[in-house]
Amino acid sequence: MSYRHPARDQIRIESVLTALGNPVRLAAVRVLDAGGAHNCGSVLTTIGVTAKSTMTHHWRVLRDSGIIHQQPSGRENLLRLRRDDLDARYPGLLDTVLAAALDDERHA
Repeated sequence: MSYRHPARDQIRIESVLTALGNPVRLAAVRVLDAGGAHNCGSVLTTIGVTAKSTMTHHWRVLRDSGIIHQQPSGRENLLRLRRDDLDARYPGLLDTVLAAALDDERHA
């Protein structure tokens, strides 16, 4: 199985903001921001989601918005943050959103 990912110039701000506006997806993006490829299971464990089926919709939203790249690898999927593409399209946006999320967490 292969997934469709939008090209860099097809990434749209409204899709990115909608995807990042969900706390579960934002938490996953924060994990992926560490860099490299992560398997779905490790991300789920880190953000505290126990059911893989719960994340299927979230992965699709993140992938379709251009935030992540999802690649099958055996029985799992490897996830990577498309930071270069996001930074090229919207310089500073991801850093600002992730910093704000961290600040909100500190003040919660």
